[in-house]
Amino acid sequence: MNHVTMHKDSAIDATSGGTLINLEHLPFATDSGIGARAAIGLLVLETDQTIEDEFRAIWPRDGVALYATRLHNDVMITPETLMKMKAEIPPAAKLLPFMTDFQVIAFACTSGALVIGEDTVAELIHSVKPGVKVTDPVTAARAAISSMGVQRVALLTPYLKEINERLRNSLIERGLNIPVMGSFNEADDDVVARMTPDAIRDAIVKIGSLPDCDGVFVSCTSLRVAKIAEEAEALIGKPVTSSNHALAWHMLRLAGIEDEIPGFGRLFRTKLKS
Repeated sequence: MNHVTMHKDSAIDATSGGTLINLEHLPFATDSGIGARAAIGLLVLETDQTIEDEFRAIWPRDGVALYATRLHNDVMITPETLMKMKAEIPPAAKLLPFMTDFQVIAFACTSGALVIGEDTVAELIHSVKPGVKVTDPVTAARAAISSMGVQRVALLTPYLKEINERLRNSLIERGLNIPVMGSFNEADDDVVARMTPDAIRDAIVKIGSLPDCDGVFVSCTSLRVAKIAEEAEALIGKPVTSSNHALAWHMLRLAGIEDEIPGFGRLFRTKLKS
């Protein structure tokens, strides 16, 4: 049995024979923490391998805190598996730091937001974090497209035909004009996450170069677009955004962060249109 004898700020360990200098009640000061400007929460899919990397690249370094939590989802993307995520949203939101005053919380799944419904997603998050601003990739994309003045959208997805048709119809119902589409037609989210940025850029250029569109939206949080958005825009001469790209921008703007962030395309030089 160890025996320790205390002498003010030091202790002698009788077992080891050593001396521990133990300074108690050291003075300290506090500040506003890492979220001095804003605290933002992000609900990330269990299978997502992309969004955190893209957000780290984009995120302001001064006083804007980002807290992420994970929620369970199936690796295969179907309407049925997407709807199952509905029950996972409140438990995931509860895992965000309870002592933090969040300005914005986002649900990071494009197709899931459409299948579950953006208003329902907001209600589920509000059941845990009442009063917070809520967004998702669909809401964010619509805000981004409107703020950049894009009228005719070329839509690029990784999804199967059934999801593509549902996605396009849902976006049209929400006021978007989508005369051009392209898809990789891949159901496995793990495969989608490993599609190369070069392949994605080439697909953006292929559909975005058509005269029938004046901007490109790339759907799916697993596709790596944020770091190539500016390059793709230069190649086609039109705005480019994606689920992650638009979501990061919308979260910042909703939180009152108006910073222009270089290197990530036209959107990050754009204010949120009211």
